[in-house]
Amino acid sequence: MRQKFTMALDAMGGDEAPDHVIDGAVLALRNHPELSYIFTGDEARIKPLIDARPSLRKKSEIRHTEEMVLPDDKPSAALRHRKNSSMSLAVQAVADGDAACVVSAGNTGALMAMALFGLKPLPNVSRPAIASFYPTMKKGRKTVLLDLGANIQCTAKNLTEFAVLGAIFAQVVLKVERPQIALLNVGSEEMKGSEEVKEAAHMLAEMPLPGEFVGYAEGDDIMKGVVDVVVTDGFTGNVTLKASEGTARLVAHMMKQAFKHSPIGWLGYPFMLPALRKLKHSMDPRRYNGGVFMGLRGLCVKSHGGMDALGFANAVGVGAKMIAGDMNKHLAAALEKTGDADMPAAENGVEKAS
Repeated sequence: MRQKFTMALDAMGGDEAPDHVIDGAVLALRNHPELSYIFTGDEARIKPLIDARPSLRKKSEIRHTEEMVLPDDKPSAALRHRKNSSMSLAVQAVADGDAACVVSAGNTGALMAMALFGLKPLPNVSRPAIASFYPTMKKGRKTVLLDLGANIQCTAKNLTEFAVLGAIFAQVVLKVERPQIALLNVGSEEMKGSEEVKEAAHMLAEMPLPGEFVGYAEGDDIMKGVVDVVVTDGFTGNVTLKASEGTARLVAHMMKQAFKHSPIGWLGYPFMLPALRKLKHSMDPRRYNGGVFMGLRGLCVKSHGGMDALGFANAVGVGAKMIAGDMNKHLAAALEKTGDADMPAAENGVEKAS
């Protein structure tokens, strides 16, 4: 029987593993004291870290292995040759029902391959997708974006499935009662976009959804906060993710340079410090860490490999919210309703989300 609030953590995944994984698990317990953990990895390295943290010691189990997935391992090779790795054991703990969710900061492709092979897709899901969320200009509103790289090319049917997955993510993790859903496109006109996007728009306009389909969104709409879920293929989604991360770093760099090279900037810096701290907090990528592999029979969260303990803790927190909200129960119900909804192209036009 699945242990509802037990999470399997790949202790050896990430740039600073296992230290940041262990410290992140401790931080996550402050907001989610109901959690317990199965740590997978080298016991000689993990156990001393856990023993030094009394709050963690009584809530932890270690499953030992000295094998780990390397950053440059190809997904197919990792699946074949890393069957006893810390990542594989963590996924297996969920597959066996010993844990409800796996979290890893390791190799993304390997994790997707292992999770897909070990956990299997939910009924009516042809391709799982990676989802995460962005801060927006609207206070208190975040935008879910998927797919972030699991599926480079997508059919119209794939995109409609992603819309359902993203809407349930918004409901369970972000607590949006009726999410507004849009397809990412290059414009608002009906004739623009690929045939797959146009066909998906017509299908979504006729399908029963756990939310409301509002049409097309353009790239700048993602962070305006005009919709709750933006759906696209994995190639576009991954490029969007990396471009936004680069933009955030560029803004921080340019602000630092502006203060550093201006005497007036140095004089004004003490007065600007509270506002700058607030801006830094709101843009901190650690607060939005945790890409979710949506559409699998078990829950799986991918943490960025370069995240520190706080970032990893937030990824664990995303998993905890999905467990508490019975994510897959809601997904299965929504997918059952839409599973046979391969609608013919509708006649009505599709407007840009606003």
